[in-house]
Amino acid sequence: MAKEFDLNEVEVWDGNYAASQALRQAQVDVVAAYPITPSTPIVENYGGYEANGYVDGQFVMVESEHAAMSGCIGAAASGGRVATATSSQGFALMAEVLYQASGMRLPIVLTVVNRALASPLNVRGDHSDMYLGRDSGWINTDAFNSQEAYDLTLCAFKIGENLDVRLPVMVHQDGFTTSHKAQNVKPLKDAEAYKFVGDYKPVDDMLDFTRPVTHGAQTEEDWHFEHKARQHKALMDSTKVIDEVFAEFKTLTGREYKRVESYMMEDAEVAMVVLGSSVETAVLAAQELREKEGVKVGVIAPRVFRPFPFDLIREELDRESLKAVVCMDKSAPGGAMGALFNEISAASLTTKARPMITNYIYGLGGRDFSVEEAQRIMKEQKAHADAGHITTEIQQFSGVRGPKLGFFETRRGK
Repeated sequence: MAKEFDLNEVEVWDGNYAASQALRQAQVDVVAAYPITPSTPIVENYGGYEANGYVDGQFVMVESEHAAMSGCIGAAASGGRVATATSSQGFALMAEVLYQASGMRLPIVLTVVNRALASPLNVRGDHSDMYLGRDSGWINTDAFNSQEAYDLTLCAFKIGENLDVRLPVMVHQDGFTTSHKAQNVKPLKDAEAYKFVGDYKPVDDMLDFTRPVTHGAQTEEDWHFEHKARQHKALMDSTKVIDEVFAEFKTLTGREYKRVESYMMEDAEVAMVVLGSSVETAVLAAQELREKEGVKVGVIAPRVFRPFPFDLIREELDRESLKAVVCMDKSAPGGAMGALFNEISAASLTTKARPMITNYIYGLGGRDFSVEEAQRIMKEQKAHADAGHITTEIQQFSGVRGPKLGFFETRRGK
């Protein structure tokens, strides 16, 4: 029997410690892991919990991140509650196996501490790994701070294990900005947390010898299409369960989460769309601009990145007052517009309002995103709105040294 962990009403935790405590409280059966900065403390802490008798689960040390997810798949297919953590290059090595986990409908929880991808080698946080895995068939949620890293990890088990979902879930948090920043966190007591998550209910358990099943079967053109279509439908339909779990969590804790968070959008003329820890920076910047300069600016922050909340984004964009929107992509686009820009633009095309949309690439390799820079970009959107057309290049870099870099100049309105 695992020992109780003595928790206070308010703890001072960084995002890594918060995520590891959620794994402990969920009473995970197996954590198979290989360490990588900046996610190492999550699995390191879990190993300490096992060594000190705070968990009954098993901590399995493997030789790579590919092996870590492979071990998680074997444990989940055998009927266990399973989780792990990774970042960056480790996530890239794990990518092949992510598709196996989602295709087999195994509700594994993966905490991804977002970090830049090489080359050049960089251990700081951006969203390159988040973008790499966004279409691997996993539900993707995004924590803005340490409290949310804890809360969303608990929610992830309840969402993924729901019998109407049965899909793996990633919980993202920004490397170092969230993972290593100590903040006040209000945890649940152990019994409360486990009651919320609930007992694990195996489905198609390989160790149920009374009902033999096959995992990882091969299909060609005869059945592959049907499997992938149903997997996609389950992912899209998971929104109902996500909303229900968030509502139940609010009842329990008073903390409210939505698939899309919006701030000051009711009368906004311009808006910034942003992910992760930058949301708090953008909100503060918008509040100050409203108070000091009267600029009616709002912030849109997708909390669930997959399934992409197309309907909710469309509602936020379809406002008569809204004239200009900037999408902030914290990942090198690799010869295209930013991924967030592309998805927000697609939603905008289905609205009547159709605000002007531009794209900024920012924060690569952990480059700081300040309130002042956010305000500069917001005021630039106000200039677009006042002019009635985009007055700059459609895609720009924010905070890069050297000559100005801009792409895809617009001639609209000229």
